[in-house]
Amino acid sequence: MSVLSELFQLHVLLPWLLGMLFGIFVGATPGLTATMAVALIVPVSFYMPDPNTGLAMIIGVSFTAIFAGDIPATYLRIPGTPASAAATLDGHQLAKQGRGRFALLIDLFCSSIGGLVGVTLLILIAPQLARFALKFSNFEYFWLAIFGLSMSAVVSSGNTRRGLLAAAFGMLLATIGLDVVSGAQRFTFSNPELMGGLGFIPVMIGLFGVSEVIRSVLSGFKAEDSNTTNSDKGDSALHSLVAIWKHKFTVIKSSMAGTIIGALPGAGADIAAWAAYGLEQRTSKKGANFGKGEVAGVVAPTSANNAAVSGAWIPALVFGIPGDAVTAIVLGALMMYEIKPGPLIFEQNPEQINAIFLIALITQLLLIPCGYLGLKTFGWLLKLPRSMIMVAVLVFSVVGSFSLRNSIFDVYVMAIFGLVGYFLEAKRVPLAPLILGLILGPMVEENFRTGLIKSEGSLLPFLNRPICAFLVLLLIVAFISPLLLKRIRRKPAKLV
Repeated sequence: MSVLSELFQLHVLLPWLLGMLFGIFVGATPGLTATMAVALIVPVSFYMPDPNTGLAMIIGVSFTAIFAGDIPATYLRIPGTPASAAATLDGHQLAKQGRGRFALLIDLFCSSIGGLVGVTLLILIAPQLARFALKFSNFEYFWLAIFGLSMSAVVSSGNTRRGLLAAAFGMLLATIGLDVVSGAQRFTFSNPELMGGLGFIPVMIGLFGVSEVIRSVLSGFKAEDSNTTNSDKGDSALHSLVAIWKHKFTVIKSSMAGTIIGALPGAGADIAAWAAYGLEQRTSKKGANFGKGEVAGVVAPTSANNAAVSGAWIPALVFGIPGDAVTAIVLGALMMYEIKPGPLIFEQNPEQINAIFLIALITQLLLIPCGYLGLKTFGWLLKLPRSMIMVAVLVFSVVGSFSLRNSIFDVYVMAIFGLVGYFLEAKRVPLAPLILGLILGPMVEENFRTGLIKSEGSLLPFLNRPICAFLVLLLIVAFISPLLLKRIRRKPAKLV
């Protein structure tokens, strides 16, 4: 109880809330990722009087930034963070139908619930999940990445061939830079800017943001385009809670999946969101409606991505292995506070562990008022004329792309992929699989080639290891199940 009362002291609570509001602002600004938000808040946290205040700020920022990325993703189809890319599908479609506020209230409550589920699992089964994650080698990570790429067929709204084509193009783009094994230059054309590969953030901003600006300009800002920001139908929080209750099993299923995926080092909230989206579409009776404004398509990814943030703490605390980039920064902050993560931390420093658990739990509850304030503020800003909004989007896109590495080259990359995104959408090629390919491409290549080196060129370990065999079986089921379901649903119709 002493830890709990200490957390509600004004000198802890005020910086905590201010940090969460900062996370809302950063997460909702395209180009400024949750990782960047945490990196910016860590130096400030060192000036706080005690570790709990600093940790509260850091944890608060990480959760609110992930949620806030859904705001521009829903209204403008521009993900504020990579983990919010899935919200550009059904969330944006609901906004175009005049139900953007409804979608974002679902986002807010599901983010809080998903975070609570994730933190609860973190508290209850952290050691067991962390031990399981350590069993993953290059062979298992290869199939995990392939399974993630298979979701490209799911998010392609029934256009599997074009989805796979886009995913392959994303993987091809991921090969630009230095070879992961030999260090040789690939597709750099002697340009030093390309040696580090294409920046993910400029590509994403270009595909989703600049392409939307181009489309709006060429369409002359038609009246229907303003539906996303100006015609919310006044759905209340109660309507959103009722919708969440109808999809309660989706919330629980996606939250648990997000926690497990988040506990796998290197997976992250973005992969968790896509995996939960794909899982829900595969198992839903309304799978054909996904990508057209289906509520379950909003519930699943937003429940999973916040749960994944909690899951990433499992290997971080128990074994000192960061689950993603955010927890990597947090581990550095813990070291600065002389807190050493590892198996012995639960015995040697139980009070600090309990404080971290309590901070994470309370953050999920504080997320609701902070997130609602963010929705009201950004909702008001987005009611400006669409032409003004598009100008602001373009400015933020340029600033967001440039600020990542202070490179004008990234701005050029953003502009080029804005044109690429517009062209692909005109040809009805989905953009989401391309993003998945770009994210998972390096993971597929690195683990495949490293695995081959370990096995001296043999493919057998990719198939005969138990976890690999399970993932392969899961992959086969994922592709075959839709065909079986179609046949099952056709049989009653034939009998009638």
